[in-house]
Amino acid sequence: MHSRTVFFVSDGTGITAETFGNAILAQFEMKPRHVRLPFIDTVDKAHQAVRQINHTGEVEGKKPIVFTTLVNMEVLKVIQDGCKGMLLDMFGTFVHPLEQELGIKSHHRVGRFSDVSRSKEYTDRIEAINFSLAHDDGQSNRDLAGADVILVGVSRSGKTPTSLYLAMQCGLKAANYPLIPEDFERRQLPPALVPFRSKIFGLTISPDRLAEIRAERRPNSRYASLENCRMEVSEAEAMMRRAGIRWLSTTTKSIEEIATTILQEIRPERLVY
Repeated sequence: MHSRTVFFVSDGTGITAETFGNAILAQFEMKPRHVRLPFIDTVDKAHQAVRQINHTGEVEGKKPIVFTTLVNMEVLKVIQDGCKGMLLDMFGTFVHPLEQELGIKSHHRVGRFSDVSRSKEYTDRIEAINFSLAHDDGQSNRDLAGADVILVGVSRSGKTPTSLYLAMQCGLKAANYPLIPEDFERRQLPPALVPFRSKIFGLTISPDRLAEIRAERRPNSRYASLENCRMEVSEAEAMMRRAGIRWLSTTTKSIEEIATTILQEIRPERLVY
């Protein structure tokens, strides 16, 4: 059962409101129901949002929690005047005091994506995503020299989601390669990767967790057997040690933690968020 409903109201995508709100809510032992209300950029939409929020409060018998990142003051006033939930105006909390301290007015732009599509950073991020998709799971050896990082590890150790996160959130061109039995027999990295050893970062995982993940995909297979997972993980870690590759275990880490550790290690010259 959900203990409370939390609304994220924004005149943009709502990603900022939800990210910030979730970071705060994570400090509490509760499992709220999340409702994102994006593109609330007119007074009419604001009134609709107020009705939805207030109705939820009436049905549940508890005040909804409402995080907002509204910059249109007319729209925000509708929410402030009509909302019966607990309203947390994030821009009002942080932007206005900064305006006073800095002595300048903020741009009051709607969302982080309002004009980003015309920027070089946005173009670079799209190119990074395309690069990472083309170089997922060892699909292509082309242009590895253009990679910012090359992730290696056994199958299902977290390479693909980490690569995509680095591309989407940081604009980094991230390739990833699975280490397979043929590599273990040679006791060497895949030949295509050897010239780019300095860009390689390894991911490993506990055999027990790996077996669980693989069993969801291919139950009762040798691929998912604990014995095989132990062998692959042991061989992969030994290979990375021999090659002098930096690596970490993804067993108990989130994608965000993995990506942050990688960024600290490789320290890319260009970092876009």
